[in-house]
Amino acid sequence: MSEPRLPYFENLSNAHNFQLGHQTVNLIAGNQHITNGNDLILRLNPITDASHTRNRATSPPNSECFPGTRRGAIKEITSWVNTRIVLGRRAAHIYWFHGFAGSGKSAISLEIARIYARSGRLVASYFFFSNQGDRSKMNRFAATLASQLAISVPAAAPFVQAALKDPGLLTDKVSLSTQLEQLVYGPFQAAVKGSLLVKTLARGPFLIVIDGLDECEDKDGVKEFIIHALDFFKRNPSIPLRILIASRVEQHIHAHLKTEWVVVRDLDDHSPDDDVQTFLKALFQIAAKQNPVIQAYIHGHGSWPTPSDMDKLIVHVGGSFILASTIFKFIVQPATEADPMAPMDRLPLTLEMNGLDSVYKQTLSRSQHLPHFRTIISTIALLFEPLSIVRISALLGIEAYKVTLVLLNLQAIISVPGFDETGVVTVCHKSLLDFLTTESRSGSFFVPPSFHLDLSYYYFAGYSRAYRHLRRHWESFVTACDFVNEIEEFKACQHLHISRSPYHPFLCSVLFYTLFGPISRPSSSTYLLTECAKQLALAVECPRPVIVHWLGEYLFEFSVSTVWNPQPQRVPITEHLCKTLRHDLERASAAIHAKFPKILEYYPSPDTKKASMYYVTTLDLHFYFDGTAGTPKPPNPGIMIFKALEWIVARAHYTWEELKITPRPPLRLAMGLTGAHSPLARIYATYDTRPPPELDWIEPNLLRGG
Repeated sequence: MSEPRLPYFENLSNAHNFQLGHQTVNLIAGNQHITNGNDLILRLNPITDASHTRNRATSPPNSECFPGTRRGAIKEITSWVNTRIVLGRRAAHIYWFHGFAGSGKSAISLEIARIYARSGRLVASYFFFSNQGDRSKMNRFAATLASQLAISVPAAAPFVQAALKDPGLLTDKVSLSTQLEQLVYGPFQAAVKGSLLVKTLARGPFLIVIDGLDECEDKDGVKEFIIHALDFFKRNPSIPLRILIASRVEQHIHAHLKTEWVVVRDLDDHSPDDDVQTFLKALFQIAAKQNPVIQAYIHGHGSWPTPSDMDKLIVHVGGSFILASTIFKFIVQPATEADPMAPMDRLPLTLEMNGLDSVYKQTLSRSQHLPHFRTIISTIALLFEPLSIVRISALLGIEAYKVTLVLLNLQAIISVPGFDETGVVTVCHKSLLDFLTTESRSGSFFVPPSFHLDLSYYYFAGYSRAYRHLRRHWESFVTACDFVNEIEEFKACQHLHISRSPYHPFLCSVLFYTLFGPISRPSSSTYLLTECAKQLALAVECPRPVIVHWLGEYLFEFSVSTVWNPQPQRVPITEHLCKTLRHDLERASAAIHAKFPKILEYYPSPDTKKASMYYVTTLDLHFYFDGTAGTPKPPNPGIMIFKALEWIVARAHYTWEELKITPRPPLRLAMGLTGAHSPLARIYATYDTRPPPELDWIEPNLLRGG
């Protein structure tokens, strides 16, 4: 059986055909490929598009220093990196340079990484970027650095391998500090001892480049990384290692890096006006060679832009490379029916714009009149991971050419790939996401957090069962919005659901998930329960064929990690509430018996008298309608919701009959998760408000009485 093809991995362009323990690394045209299947890199599972050699067109930021620019800042950083190590003397091992959005931080980080990769002294590089999945978090940060370290410093690989003997090291049960110590700093320290230390002292320290630290979503992880790095260098003042950090000034970063042991530099100290002028002049010269309109204008009027216009542009840009780049793209973009102006007409218009926000508004207005504009822009703004045009089309149910039509007018601010599965749609700069999600800045273009609800529905409605994304968008919606009102507004937007999967199964599923899930909504618990039952009845009464799949198949995976609320959610159950629930459940029962009678054979109801607690396992066999067992999958089908709600009502009536109290007093229903760290974790419902004991199960059953 052939070995599986391994993920591409890179770093250290001047090493050739070396070994990491028992694995061989072959260098082909400067790129490294691990050829042994059972190797260290596969175990580390690094993020392969986080380094300086990633494809920047699909993995932003897509910026690099224009030739001949940023020399002052680069020289200062390289001088610091190259400072010789003096044994026994403590020095600043961390260099933090900061600047406003678009000031060129990522471009400088990229150039520094390239310089030290060429010299063989780059340990690793990591470029954070928001809304890029794991790349915008800390959970795979240490493993990604370690995988690059194993290639750039081969002597460190055996020590990384040894650290992985701890089977839990790469899990979320181990702190980031421990991972960094055992996978990165410790192996590097062990590798540079002995003969390698002499070579290092002769060549100069190694370097780790960390860009966009402010774009990491895990602020606590960022603080832990900084605090641990400072402590490590305090304990090891002579280690030949430097860390370069680039970010905007954020309080959680500034508060910990503003120390005497960190070199802190403001990028504004290196006046970029001359660099911006060089950059813009070169861009306009290229445009003049390629654009026939500009060529014709220059032929009749002389040079363009004029020196006066160029001076005004330099002042207006104010040292921002992203603003300079965005304004240039806006000026030279092709005319459209909605925006027929020539580049010469747009240039004076840009001088009246107030920074990037005005450019964003002017550019977005070019597609504002097109169908689906708001849906497409809102999707790009809130997606946790970028998608290709084809996948955006599939997710939203909008034809791909219509998505492309909207995006083509926005190429000054959004990177639009070719029509394929690999290239993804990304923003040219994170400031666009900030603009779109801040109402005071974006005005009519504002993307509200409530759109996470729409994205949850789109993922539920058939996008390759991407339940991880569904769950994240739903939880973002629940935590950020006026929960009840937004759901009622969603239900009222019937036009949204035409020719799509009915929204009743979606709402029933996510409301049920929220009842048992990680986000406590005590003020909405009664609404969650009654609306879940109502949507269940509407779902099974729906004539659409898709309902049969929802009723018997799994909904989406319950996450039983640390995000679950350890406290059960308590719902007051009154006799009136039970009557409401019973009414909807009787409707649902009639529809199920009439349309899907066979499914009831595989999902028996628990004995209400014996079952004082209602359990559902989160991992179990999935049954098809012919009664055959399928592969193990998360269950949670629509029929399970029906059975759970049925038990809640039946058990309440049984409890009242036992109490023999008139009028019937309210009961307290507790719902939550038990056994979160067990492979057989269970959601439960009980009228005993104490959490259930952690019981060991031998045989998992789909429905089981406690």
